[in-house]
Amino acid sequence: MAESTRLDTPWWRELTRYHWMLLIIATSSWLFDCMDQRIFALSREPALREVLGSDVADSVVKSWAGWATAVVMISWATGGIVFGMMSDRWGRVKTMVVALLVYSVFTGLSGLSRSGYEFLVCRFLFGLGVGGLFGAATTLVAESVPARVRPLALGLLQTFSACGNIIGSLLSTRIQPGQADCLFGMTGWRILSFVGVLPAVLVIPIVLVLREPEPWKQAKRRAAENKGRAKRLGSIPDLCRHPVWRRNLLVGVCLGLAGMAGLWGIGFFSPELISTALEGQPQKVIDIVRGYGTALQDVGSFLGMMTFTLVATFVGRRLAFAGAFTLCLVTTIFVFNNLRIGSDAYWMLPMMGFAQLSVFGGYSIYFPELFPTRLRGTGVGFCYNTVRYLAAGFPPMLMYLNQRLIHAEVNEPFRKAATVLSFIFLLGLVALIWAPETKGHPLPED
Repeated sequence: MAESTRLDTPWWRELTRYHWMLLIIATSSWLFDCMDQRIFALSREPALREVLGSDVADSVVKSWAGWATAVVMISWATGGIVFGMMSDRWGRVKTMVVALLVYSVFTGLSGLSRSGYEFLVCRFLFGLGVGGLFGAATTLVAESVPARVRPLALGLLQTFSACGNIIGSLLSTRIQPGQADCLFGMTGWRILSFVGVLPAVLVIPIVLVLREPEPWKQAKRRAAENKGRAKRLGSIPDLCRHPVWRRNLLVGVCLGLAGMAGLWGIGFFSPELISTALEGQPQKVIDIVRGYGTALQDVGSFLGMMTFTLVATFVGRRLAFAGAFTLCLVTTIFVFNNLRIGSDAYWMLPMMGFAQLSVFGGYSIYFPELFPTRLRGTGVGFCYNTVRYLAAGFPPMLMYLNQRLIHAEVNEPFRKAATVLSFIFLLGLVALIWAPETKGHPLPED
């Protein structure tokens, strides 16, 4: 009778004022994290063009941009491991504070770069914080909200991250990254980097409002009471030894790699695709199309993650992933081979964003459901962040294939290189053969 009454109650009535505050703060932290990511994606080419020197060839600048992206992905992976273990051992809230400060401060410091290597160092340190924030925020939300609300809450956390990308893109239309003497004699990309420091103010509500979730407190107490004999918090060996957690880890890594490599190795090179399509146009025109085009790409991302959340919540996680990865493959190949003029960016990029970011809505829902409380932060960190060690090879690989095809005098080499790499999305479809369906199941414990 009690269960029937609970199910008849609208889901939002199960949320207290603290739950709403938690969702707003956690979502804002990840939203502005994604804003800083978009500032990086839009600024890397003009930034490197300036710090490397105006006499450097365009192909060299693009190569450095590929390596800069790889550096961010490697540091993101490292941050995912370090901060994931920290969140299991020290707490979700403390980890969020440190990760947020790291990603915001080093976004700002990158605006002071005077050489390509200084830019790479700042972006490496920025990536550490980016990698740490996601795992801490998702595990905090997953362990704090009522079970019936969990998939919607986690899906919305990821969905609204697209708003951060949109903010970054729209900022770039007002403060154009390639604009010289934008403010105080500085180039636009430097001003955008300084704007990226502002999310640091979120530390105040995180410290004052948020508290560690009860499941984590209980797991920590059990570990303290049975020290030396209990299963350990944040233990990578424990994660790999247990047959169920090991299988879930491998499934999560394959799903994560397919989406990460496809997005960061191909999809987030949409600004470079626009530059290729508009070659010969004034830089101001290119910056405007890139800004509005990527903003619309993120509108598509918002709708894609929202759609995935609804399908995963009411139909199932596996079916949602299957449809999303199929769309990723088809739309990415279509867009990279057919975007020819500026107006194409305004309808093609939203379509690609819908597909490629939809799977990220699934990561926030699915990954916390694969691991027990004592290993949840570590497991989520591995699946969402550690795969970037592998995915980091895709941006340089895209540029390497581009260079090879140029030397081979192949027509439209950049587009064809992206087409070849798009088949990484098939890995996600294959991984679903072994993926457990978690819809309607409680968070696992051991």
